[in-house]
Amino acid sequence: MNKASLVSRLSKAIGAAYVVHRPEDLVVYERDAFLVGRALPDVVVLPRTTEEVAACVRLARAAGMPIVARGAGTGLNGGSIPIRGGMIVALTRMDRIVEVDAVDRTALVEAGVANAELTSHVAHLGLFFAPDPGSQVASTIGGNIGNNAGGMHCLSYGVTTNHVLACEVVDADGNVFWAGSAATDAPGLDLPGLLCGSEGTIGIVTRAIVRLMRRREAVRTVLAIYRSFDEASRTVSQIVATGILPQAMEMMDEEGVRAVESQYSLGLPADGAAVLLLEVESTASAADRAMNELRAICAAHGAAELRIASNEKERHDLWKARKHFGGALGHLAPSNYVQDGVVPRHQLPAILARIREIGRRHQLRIANVFHAGDGNLHPVILFDPREPGMTEKVVRAGEEILKACVDAGGTVTGEHGVGIEKREYLGWMFDDATLNVMRRLRDRLASRGTMNPDKKLPIGSHEPFSYATAAMLGETST
Repeated sequence: MNKASLVSRLSKAIGAAYVVHRPEDLVVYERDAFLVGRALPDVVVLPRTTEEVAACVRLARAAGMPIVARGAGTGLNGGSIPIRGGMIVALTRMDRIVEVDAVDRTALVEAGVANAELTSHVAHLGLFFAPDPGSQVASTIGGNIGNNAGGMHCLSYGVTTNHVLACEVVDADGNVFWAGSAATDAPGLDLPGLLCGSEGTIGIVTRAIVRLMRRREAVRTVLAIYRSFDEASRTVSQIVATGILPQAMEMMDEEGVRAVESQYSLGLPADGAAVLLLEVESTASAADRAMNELRAICAAHGAAELRIASNEKERHDLWKARKHFGGALGHLAPSNYVQDGVVPRHQLPAILARIREIGRRHQLRIANVFHAGDGNLHPVILFDPREPGMTEKVVRAGEEILKACVDAGGTVTGEHGVGIEKREYLGWMFDDATLNVMRRLRDRLASRGTMNPDKKLPIGSHEPFSYATAAMLGETST
C-alpha cells in the first residue's frame, strides 16, 4: 500500500481532518522533550475512539509501517520520536473522563486526559490522583502509564503502576482487549503491571481504570535550609530510619537555590548549600506529631533555618522554591539536559560529589534537585547548544552520571523512562539472559518490535549514545 492510498483509507476511517501527512505539518511530531534526536513520521493520526485507534493500527500493519503512540510529547527520553518513520498515533483527542466512582474511588479515563485535569475534576469529591510528575499539567495518563511516571509525592503514594487497575489496549494486530480489572485482587497475570513502563512497545493504552485517593484531613509542610549538603542528606537518612514516611521529601543543592532565589526572590540565603522540603498528610493530630518529630530531626542535623507553613498560602509559598526550579534554570542557560538516576539514599552525598567532579572535568555547570526520600536525583546540565561540540559533551557527561548511579547500587531511571536515551544503558543492570527474556516477551506480544521499535531495550549500538550523537549531527534518516 503506497502512502497516498494509506492516507485515503485513514481519512475514511477517522476523518480527513485528523490525518496529518504533509511534510510541513509532520515537523510538529518529529521530537519530544528529549535533548537530541528528531525524525519525521510518514503520517500522524488523531483518533477519537478506541475503535478508530484499532482501525489505524490495522491499516499501518497492512502498509508495513511501524507504529508509535504519542501523548503530550513531554517525555524526556526520546520515546515518542519515530526513528523508523511510520505512523504516529497521537491520543490527544481522547481526553474524556468517562466515569468517576466516588464510592469505590476509581475513574475510567481516556489516555489523552491530562494528569492534573483528573485531580481537578474530582477535587470537589475530596479525591485526587496521586501520581504527580513535574509535567502533570500537560502530561497525559497514557504517557504516565507508558513511562510509569512518578512525582514529588511518590515516596508515600507510589508511582503510576500502583494506581492503575486496568487498561484497555490495542495490540499490534489491531485487536482490542482489557488488561486487569476494577475488582479487588482479581486473578490472572498482572498485565497492567507489564504495560506500566512498557513505553508503547507492546500495545497502545486507550483507556484506563485508575485508583483515586482521598484527601487527608491535614497537611503540614516545612522548608529546612542547610549550609552543608551532607547535613541535609544525613537528615534524610535519619527521617527514614525513624520510620516516619513523609508524603514528600524534596532537596535542592546550592546551584538550584541560587537559581531560584535570583529569579523569584523567595528569601533563600545566598550561602544556603541545600534546601530540604518535607510534607506530611494525615489526621490533624498525627500530622502535628510527625511534623514536630521532623522539625527536631532537622534541627539536630544542622538545619540553619526552618520555615513552617501555618496556612495554605504559606504552604504554596514554600513549594515555590521546588516547583520553580526548572523555570529558574531557564534563565541561566539557553538549554539544559536533565537526568533521572536513582541511588540508595545513603549514597546521596557521594553521588553529588561524583556529579560535581564530572561537571568540573567536562567544564559544565550542573544544578541538582532530588526526590530525596527514594534517592531519585535530577542533575540538570546547563549549556549553550550553539557552541561547537557542546551537545555531544553534555550527552557524554550525562552518560557518566548514570553509570555512576548504577555503580553506586542504583538505576538509570526513576521516572523518566528509557526510550532511546538509556536503552543501551540497561546492559549495565541486566545480563544478556535477562534482556533476552524481555525481548522474547515483547516480540511475542508486539509482532517483533512493530510497536515503537528500537525503544526501551538495547539494540546493540556501538556506543550507548550513538543514536543521540547521530541525530545531533543530522545523520539520521527517516
